[in-house]
Amino acid sequence: MEPLVWIIVLLLLIIVLQVLAQRSSKPVEYRYTQRAALFTAAERSFYGVLSSSVEKPFVVFAKVRVADILTPEKGLASNIRQGAFNKISSKHFDFVLCRDDDLSVVCAIELNDRSHDSMKRQQRDRFLANAYESANLPLIQIPAKRAYSKSDILEHLRSAITS
Repeated sequence: MEPLVWIIVLLLLIIVLQVLAQRSSKPVEYRYTQRAALFTAAERSFYGVLSSSVEKPFVVFAKVRVADILTPEKGLASNIRQGAFNKISSKHFDFVLCRDDDLSVVCAIELNDRSHDSMKRQQRDRFLANAYESANLPLIQIPAKRAYSKSDILEHLRSAITS
């Protein structure tokens, strides 16, 4: 009778595995809603002045993924390279200044509002600053405020624009 018990257990195990395989093969349907706007009010205000301050040969892009600008160095072990990529793949810069002829990156611009006061956000900011520095690209951090002037923004960008 013991071999019969083993056969029954084996058949039950096969059935359970088939049921689990069928459940995991069903596509998951995610539901989404549209955000009200691409920018917060502060980002929109800043973007308006920033985009009108920057003239040829520069152009401004917004909400650019860090991994679209930086990539882990070549020659790293694949697991370390993947880990480095994972650290940047879900982060973005508020704005990126590029040359308009070839869209090469001149600098990234972070608008620092109150959310940058948290410890977690400060760690993120330090990580991004170090990553950008290692790639020899400037990261311009501008404090958020009620209003911006073109001259103030250009003063922040001057070192990146003139180099």
